[in-house]
Amino acid sequence: MTSEEAPVPDEGPTAGPGGPAELQELRTRVAMLEARRPEPPKHRAKSFLAVVLIVLGCLLAPLGIVAAWAADVVGDTDRYVATVAPLASDPAVQDAAADRVTDALMERVDLATLLSGAAPEERPRLEKALGALGDSLEGAVRAFVHDRAREVTGSDAFETFWTEANRTVHASVDKALTGSGGGAVRVEDDTVTLDLAPVVEQVKQRLVDEGMGFAARIPEIHTDFTLVRSDDVGKVRTAVRLLQIAGDRLPVLAVLLVAGGVLLARRRRRALVTGALAVAVTTGLLGIGLRVFRFLYLDALPAGVSPEAAGAVYDTLTGLLHTMVRAAVALGLVVALAAWLTGPGRRAALVRGLWTSGIGAARATAGRFGLRTGPVGPFVRRHRTWITWTPVVAALAGYVFWPHPTGWVVAGLALALLLALAVVEFLGADAPAGSPPPSA
Repeated sequence: MTSEEAPVPDEGPTAGPGGPAELQELRTRVAMLEARRPEPPKHRAKSFLAVVLIVLGCLLAPLGIVAAWAADVVGDTDRYVATVAPLASDPAVQDAAADRVTDALMERVDLATLLSGAAPEERPRLEKALGALGDSLEGAVRAFVHDRAREVTGSDAFETFWTEANRTVHASVDKALTGSGGGAVRVEDDTVTLDLAPVVEQVKQRLVDEGMGFAARIPEIHTDFTLVRSDDVGKVRTAVRLLQIAGDRLPVLAVLLVAGGVLLARRRRRALVTGALAVAVTTGLLGIGLRVFRFLYLDALPAGVSPEAAGAVYDTLTGLLHTMVRAAVALGLVVALAAWLTGPGRRAALVRGLWTSGIGAARATAGRFGLRTGPVGPFVRRHRTWITWTPVVAALAGYVFWPHPTGWVVAGLALALLLALAVVEFLGADAPAGSPPPSA
C-alpha cells in the first residue's frame, strides 16, 4: 500500500448541525404540508358534519339558558317567590305602590264635604294634621294620604302581603308567559297586574286612626299594580312555553352537540377551542340582548307606570338569567383557554415552559432550605396521571352539582384546579441532580 486513504466521515442525516429548533421547524413544515393535502371525501363529510353539530350546539346554548331559566323561575312557584320577594323592600316598588293606592283613594274622597262631614271630636286632629302640611286642601289631603300609604308599603305587613300575593298569583304570571294556568292576577292586553286591595284597606285604617273617620265609609277599592307589561308578551307565549317544556334538557343537548362535533373533527383540540369560544360569544350576545330589551321595554311603558319600579321588576325577574349567561361565558372561556394551553402551539408551549420553570424554581428554593417531599414525591410521580385527573373531575363535578353557578364560581373552580395542578407538579417534579435520596 503506497498511501493510506483518509477515512471519509459518514454524512448521514445526523451529521448536520440540526438542533431542537431546526427539528421543530421541520415538524412545523411537515404539518403545514399535510394540512394542504386535500381531504378524502369521507373526511370532508365528517368535517362538514362536525361543523354543523358545533354550529347547532352554539345556537342552542343561549336558548338552553333561557329554557333553564323558564323552567326554574316561571315554572317553579317557590323559585319565583324567592326571586320576587326582595322587591317588597325596593324603594321604587314601595313608592309606586303608594302612588297607586293614593290615586285610588283620592278618586273616592269628596273634598267639599271632607271637613263638614267630620265628627266634632275629629275636627281638631284633622285640621291639625292637614294644617301642618301647609298646602291647599287637595294637596294637603293627597300628601297626607300618600304619607300613610308610604308607611304601609314600607312595613313588614307589605312584605308579607307581597310574598303571599305573588305565591297565590304565580299561576297567572305563568299564564301570561306560557298561556296556561290561571289565578287572581288579571292578564289583560298583555299586562300582568297585582290587586292592591289589602294594602288600600290598611291605608284606610291608618287614615281613620289619624282622625279621618270618613275613610271608614270609603267602599272596597280594587286597584292594580303592574308587574309586567309589554305588547310582546302575547307574541312570545308559544316560544316561552316550548322553552319551559324543554327545561334543562336543551342545555344538555347543546353540550352534546358541541361534544359530538369535537369528536368528529380531525383537529379536535382546535374544534374544542373554537366551539367553546363560540358558545361564550353566543351566550354573551344573549346577555347584551337582555340589556337592549330592557331599554326598549322601559321606553314603551305608558305614563301611569313607574319606570323605576318596572325596571326593578325586570332586573329581578331576569337576574338569574344574567347569572346563567355570565357563568356560561366564563365556562366557555375557561375551557377554550385550557384546550389551547394543552396544545402543541409554540405560544402554548412557551406558557407551559414558564409554568414548569416557575414551579421548578420554587422547588429548588425549597430544597435549598432543606425541605424535601420525602416518599410523597416518588408516589406522585408513579401515579401522576390519576392524581392529575382527580382535581379535574372534582372541578367538573363541582360545577355540575353547584346550584345556579355564577361566573365567579366558575373562576373560583378554575383557580382552585390551577392551584391543585401546581401542587401536583411541585410534588411530582423530578428531584434535581445531586440531591440526597429521600429518607425511608
